[in-house]
Amino acid sequence: MPRKPFLIRLDPAVLTAIEAWAADDLRSVNAQIEFLLREALRKAGRKVKPAEPPAAEPAEPAEATEPAPRARLVKAER
Repeated sequence: MPRKPFLIRLDPAVLTAIEAWAADDLRSVNAQIEFLLREALRKAGRKVKPAEPPAAEPAEPAEATEPAPRARLVKAER
């Protein structure tokens, strides 16, 4: 399921704190905000479906090709 864009206005100090926390947790700011919201919903007893992983694109089948023949060095005639 694709993510829905949503505009949010934050106090600059709150955003700075979230940016630092996200960096500490190796997350993007967006992922950190979603993590915090999900935790708050869970603690409040609100049911939220787990995040679905992004749909993987079907892999293209690998072509069964033979390796290219190696070039032979030819000595130049003098």
